[in-house]
Amino acid sequence: MSLKAESHAATSTLKKIAADMSNIIESLDTRELHFEGEEVDSEVLNDPKGSGELMPLCSHPMSCLDLITDNLLTERVQPQWFYQAQPLTLPNVYTIELTHGEFTWQVKRKFKHFQEFHRELLRYKAFVRIPIPTRREGFIMKRSGGHRIPGLNCCGQGRMCYRWSKRWLAVKDSFLLYMKPDSGAIAFVLLVDKEFNIKIGQKETETKYGLQIDNLSRSLILKCNSYRHAQWWRQGIDEFIRKHGKDFLTEHRFGSYAAVQEDTLAKWYVNAKWYFEDVANAMEAAKEEIFITDWWFVLTYLYVDQTSLLGRSRQCGVRIFVMLYKEVELALGINSEYSKRTLMHLHPNIKVMRHPDHVSSSVYLWAHHEKLVIVDQSVAFVGGIDLAYGRWDDDEHRLTDFLLSCLPVTDKGSIRSLKTGVGELLGETRFWHGKDYCNFVFKDWVQLDKPFADFIDRYTTPRMPWHDISSVVHGKAARDVARHFIQRWNFTKIMKPKYRSLSYPFLLPKSQQTANELKYQVPEAVRATVQVIRSAADWSAGIKYHEESIHNAYVSVIENSKHYIYIENQFFISCADDKVVWNKIGDAIAQRILKAHRENKRFRVYVVIPLLPGFEGDISTGGGNALQAIMHFNYRTMCRGENSILGQLKTEVGDKWINYISFCGLRTYAELEGKLVTELIYVHSKLLIADDNTVIIGSANINDRSMLGKRDSEMAIIVQDTETVPSMMDGEDYSAGKFAQSLRLRCFRVVLGGSDLSPEHQDPVCDKFFKEVWISTAARNATIFDKVFRCLPSDQVNNLTQLRDFINKPKLANDDPVKAAEELKKIRGFLVQFPFRFLEEEYLLPSVGTKESMVPMEVWT
Repeated sequence: MSLKAESHAATSTLKKIAADMSNIIESLDTRELHFEGEEVDSEVLNDPKGSGELMPLCSHPMSCLDLITDNLLTERVQPQWFYQAQPLTLPNVYTIELTHGEFTWQVKRKFKHFQEFHRELLRYKAFVRIPIPTRREGFIMKRSGGHRIPGLNCCGQGRMCYRWSKRWLAVKDSFLLYMKPDSGAIAFVLLVDKEFNIKIGQKETETKYGLQIDNLSRSLILKCNSYRHAQWWRQGIDEFIRKHGKDFLTEHRFGSYAAVQEDTLAKWYVNAKWYFEDVANAMEAAKEEIFITDWWFVLTYLYVDQTSLLGRSRQCGVRIFVMLYKEVELALGINSEYSKRTLMHLHPNIKVMRHPDHVSSSVYLWAHHEKLVIVDQSVAFVGGIDLAYGRWDDDEHRLTDFLLSCLPVTDKGSIRSLKTGVGELLGETRFWHGKDYCNFVFKDWVQLDKPFADFIDRYTTPRMPWHDISSVVHGKAARDVARHFIQRWNFTKIMKPKYRSLSYPFLLPKSQQTANELKYQVPEAVRATVQVIRSAADWSAGIKYHEESIHNAYVSVIENSKHYIYIENQFFISCADDKVVWNKIGDAIAQRILKAHRENKRFRVYVVIPLLPGFEGDISTGGGNALQAIMHFNYRTMCRGENSILGQLKTEVGDKWINYISFCGLRTYAELEGKLVTELIYVHSKLLIADDNTVIIGSANINDRSMLGKRDSEMAIIVQDTETVPSMMDGEDYSAGKFAQSLRLRCFRVVLGGSDLSPEHQDPVCDKFFKEVWISTAARNATIFDKVFRCLPSDQVNNLTQLRDFINKPKLANDDPVKAAEELKKIRGFLVQFPFRFLEEEYLLPSVGTKESMVPMEVWT
């Protein structure tokens, strides 16, 4: 490049402009623009010759010009630019001669034109990042305010309380955005939803030539040059959105924001071992971006290695966006600040937000409870498994890392080995390192900034196994999950001032039109019909009306089930009294059983929940106020009081309720340092299976917090099978769904023992299975555990006086270990009956004067 000028001033000015332009162009490299795999506007980047490979802009300084001028040139060559500046009669006007290969042409421009070109380059840089075609774009005046959420707008209503700004507006297939013209930075994204509407006119907008665009999050006021200009915008937006984004304009089944997506690849996971493997592999395959949100996210967690995150950022430029629940530190010790700080120090491509701000939002009681990992908006993991301590487990649900009674120990006692189903562990190799070896009922987590330091003695205290369920979906359903994440991210960005900088970008949803062009697919997924459902509200997602589509889906599936319902859940708090408890899942179960009784038809309900709530507390002394409060509401739902499920059933069917419903927990045992030990298996699943053809998997517990929509934020999927396999139901031939039946059989195999192909597990409705396998196994296991360990909770303990006597009686495990071991050999699987009478004579709600009694009742329900 050479610059010739007749005056030093002209030369200096032109050099400055040319250097600025060169820096902008050279910074537009393909890694930053994400050309690979991203849908780029065909009108902006059009290559009729189909030459294919795009050269990195950083190594090909004028690739930008190549792309723009390729329609004019017959041959693509390495460009060489020669600028010759000649003063004209007008000041600051230049003639620029450009040579590109064998072509030469001249352009005459003023200084202001270079400034405008500078701004155009910035807009171009922003737009090549934005996927999918654009129907309308151009300058427009935008009025501030209009947000649905209090605190984001000025408190006044007059003209002095808002301002007008010039913005570049662009319309996409399912959203609108506007950018700042000087920097090209995206300043707001407005998603199309069921409330999307466009109005024009001064009467509607209080603005001459005004244009008002509404959705659930904002009422955006724009000002046009004329009424005709406003009509042009309205017509263009309306036509394009209704053609390409019609799925987002209506409310869908169960009141969900997301449409029913057919022919969707989906896969289930029972326990975290296989889930973490697929999550790590999907992260490794990421090309553009990864979204993560968890109730609790631990970076140093070993099973989804931080190298998966950092490697993709460094090597491939993958951007990673993480949203963490910001806990009330006095009430919950998950140290999300440490997680954020550690993540942010890894790489500038990793951006982390925490929400909510408790003081500014006045949200103290509710939590972001979703557990999502989304890769390139094409693969989405949805379920109940956080990437956090204590979650990794497999179907064996081990209590220890070691079997010491049969293993040699060195003088220091440090070399131990264990024969396992995944190879042999030698020396200090462990399944669970540091904080990952946990028993949170015995002791809650402490010192989370020291991840590899033990906080309980693993040689005297067994861990608490973790039973959980998750899933993965692809294509359009994954796009729907990503849209929820994007909505939350963008809302948090405008809600919290610290995230309004350009370093925290607005996120944009990809087009549904390209959703099925999968670049990565999780192995062993099957095709089914999938719909994304959620719990969301103003505080969590910035929307005008709350959504409780998970609750609606649960009630609908239960009411319309024909043969059986299988439920695994961390909580079981339901049966509405419209005073304290409001969700109607328990009532739907009771009414469905009564319907079967009146019609004289078989119908089974299986409920598997934790034997004790997941709160720190010594159950031998009663368990503590928090633990007892959850016990109160669980028992109130199952069996205590006229509103309970059994209370409703007994009024009509008497003791025959036992033919319809079963409540169970999970327990296991092991040998630790030569002693027999037992512990409950913590059921953290959020699962419903109905009729071997319908499944709900997600993060939502059966309680008001998760189900009502206005409280905790949640995400789930409902899967309905389209591929079937021959099976049996109630003694007759039956076409079972491939996804639902395989999941049920795996759950049965884990809790009952046996294999996925056990013939006795095939028919979940017949008397032989329900009474002779399920009920019999649960009762026998519970009896053996009580005999050997005198376990708590127990039906033999109805009050605190009996509790003190009960724990002081001798245990067979201590008095006669050999006989106890023989008894334990009769155990099959992990299933045990739930003890209905435990502490039934005690008032379990927090006593007046305790700190738990000062907490609103909604916290426990």
